[in-house]
Amino acid sequence: MTVTLADVAARAQVSPATVSRVLNGNYPVAASTRERVLKAVDELDYVLNGPASALAAATSDLVGILVNDIADPFFGIMASAIQGEIGGPGGRAGGERLAVVCNTGGSPERELTYLTLLQRQRAAAVVLTGGAIEDAPHKAAMDAKLRKLTDAGTRVVLCGRPQAPDTGAVALTFDNRGGGQELTEHLIGLGHRRLGYIAGPMERTTTRHRLEGHRAALAAHGIEEDTRWTVHGQYDRRSGYEATLELLRRDPSLTAVVAANDSVALGACAALRDSGRRIPDDVSVAGFDDLPFSIDVVPALTTVRLPLAEAGARAGRIAMGREEAPPGGTSVVRGELMVRGSAAGPRGSAAGPRG
Repeated sequence: MTVTLADVAARAQVSPATVSRVLNGNYPVAASTRERVLKAVDELDYVLNGPASALAAATSDLVGILVNDIADPFFGIMASAIQGEIGGPGGRAGGERLAVVCNTGGSPERELTYLTLLQRQRAAAVVLTGGAIEDAPHKAAMDAKLRKLTDAGTRVVLCGRPQAPDTGAVALTFDNRGGGQELTEHLIGLGHRRLGYIAGPMERTTTRHRLEGHRAALAAHGIEEDTRWTVHGQYDRRSGYEATLELLRRDPSLTAVVAANDSVALGACAALRDSGRRIPDDVSVAGFDDLPFSIDVVPALTTVRLPLAEAGARAGRIAMGREEAPPGGTSVVRGELMVRGSAAGPRGSAAGPRG
């Protein structure tokens, strides 16, 4: 049975005119109403017809790039590299494409809403960047949405995300576990046995995988992890600062702090300095990602380099059909340990600030 505009309106509890306004984008609609209508469209699998369908087909040069936070260099670098491979001089890849960067703010609802909008616009390709949200209902909804996109002919590439089996999406997956383990192995090799860890949000796959790598390194060396040594926060400088102060309060004898990413590591460094501790003399610090500022901080940050620009460019080429998908639809992108001045062997007590 064909789903009608009236069916969507009834499901969303709005008028058919409001549904039309949302789908055509020709009249202001409250954000909450828009999301309710788009949810109903998605649930009923409503397909535009007539003039609206022609309008959607005319925008098939659209490419969506989903990021958690465009202000975060991690996502900005990938988005820039992806966009650089879309269309281009001389109309390569079948002509110019319009890249739209969709900033979800880490919201699972916004993530699904953007995908629904891109589906409505018959996007030529969609690239999703960064870790996925570990919530079973959301994962099921995401997988269903990705299947709808690929079934409709949209190329879907996951850049820095785990594989989404049976969705038709191609995955370029960062080896966060391996990088996390190598980083902590390095610190243990320097002589550290009391290592604080600042993890990201609990619901993110990136958080879990990096923390699993850290814990695997501790276990391999017979180091029993103290529950006081792990604090969760956001992937930003402020969280790094506050979490480091909390770690020092819990255990002032820590000799190293491993941060979930480089922005968090910056906050950790600031908190240690404000606490009168020297880096790396009193406490070593390590990050993850090797963002551009990491080599310029003093001391330069020991971290794991992820090839963000290279991975983004490859995702863009696959999305445009200018590079073959990897065998099995998945490729693991490994990081590289960057040893710099922020980490050294423990030299003296870290039990309190220096006078």
